[in-house]
This record gives sequence, C-alpha cells and structure tokens, in this order.
Amino acid sequence: WVRPEQPSQILGPTFLYHASDPPVCIAFDSTRTRVHLPPLPRTDPETSETIPLLSYEPKDVHHVWVVTHVAGTDTINLRTPDGKFLSSDQVGLVSANREARGPQEEWTAHVLEDGTVALQNVYGNYLGIDEVAGGGLSLRADSDNIGFQEKWWVKVQYGHLKKAGEEERKRKEITEGMTKIDEAGTNRVYQAWGAGRSVVSTDDGKVLKKAKKEGRLAEALLDRRIKLK
Repeated sequence: WVRPEQPSQILGPTFLYHASDPPVCIAFDSTRTRVHLPPLPRTDPETSETIPLLSYEPKDVHHVWVVTHVAGTDTINLRTPDGKFLSSDQVGLVSANREARGPQEEWTAHVLEDGTVALQNVYGNYLGIDEVAGGGLSLRADSDNIGFQEKWWVKVQYGHLKKAGEEERKRKEITEGMTKIDEAGTNRVYQAWGAGRSVVSTDDGKVLKKAKKEGRLAEALLDRRIKLK
C-alpha cells in the first residue's frame, strides 16, 4: 500500500483514514448498512510498539473502498465491497446505501501539500470528521473549507498507482500529439486547389525538396505561405 501523489493515482482498492485521536478509518458496516469510523490500534499487538501514522494499512475488507474515475470528469466514485456508493446530500449527511451512481456519489479529490487528501462533494463541501455527543466521531460533508478535520490520509495498491501513471502518460502523449502542427498537412489543406492536390511550380518543388533534405521544411513552407498571400 502506497500514498498517491496526485488525484489520478487514487484508483482501485483504497484505504482512507484520519489522524484523529485515536486514528479512525472510513468503513462500511454491511450488517447495519451504514458508514462508520472504527478506531485504528495505536500500538502493534505483536510488538507493543506505537504504530507510525503513515504505516497504517487496512486489516478488514470493509475498511477498503474501490475507487473508479468518472469518465470525462475529474471526479471519482467510492464503492463498498457490497456494491454501494459513498454519497453526500446537500446538508452534508453521508451514507452508502445506493447501488446507482449520480451527482451525489461523485467526489473530487485534492492532494494537499502535506500529502493528505481532501474529498469535495458536488455541492462544494468537504468530507470530514465531526465530534458528537459522548465524544464519538461521525462523518460529515458540510464544511466549505479544508481544516484538520477534512484532511485524510489515503493509501492505494501499488499496482493500481502504476496503472494510473501509465494512463496519465498516454493521455499526455495524445494531447501533445494533437497540439503538434503538421506544416505540410496544413499547407495541403489551406493552400491547395485542384481537388485537394497541392499544386506547386517546378521551382517551388525543387526548393521544398532541398529544404526537406536540409531540415528546413517548416521554414520553407512558411516562406511559401507568405508569398501566396
């Protein structure tokens, strides 16, 4: 389990926990069909040593959420092992009792400078912990700013992080490829006549061929375009 460095790396099985006292994680109680915040152990039961905050990993399948990215957007869905989606209504009530996805099931992840992650709902508010009567903690999504209560530590599986990185590289390659200008193609489209054929004089043809050999084709095409105006 590793920490993501950017939102696109939050993908697949995901563990979200908070540095409260004691630390808690976002879990799903399949028996009661509700989201809750079970405490995480402060010490290792085998060694009795204090567990470093960044060393926590999920020990229960219901502590893991499956994250998918919503196509064409920067938002994500968080699904329980039972197929229910984490959602938030307009007043900030958080639940996971729907098997269908809609705007209330969409979250925008923000990776902060300190390495924590803030999750923003469709209404612009952030997911955080809230102290209730008796000293317990509940999950809310009604804060319009990011403070300690809205900062989550997130762990994902390395294989999915690697996959997300590969997909990001492919997207960049496609974007960069689309932004490159094909000078010869542009000339053919905008300076062609005769049923789409590029009509050039014998002299022009010789000049362009020579420029291509010398690696000055783009410059030669630019000069020709200026002359044709």
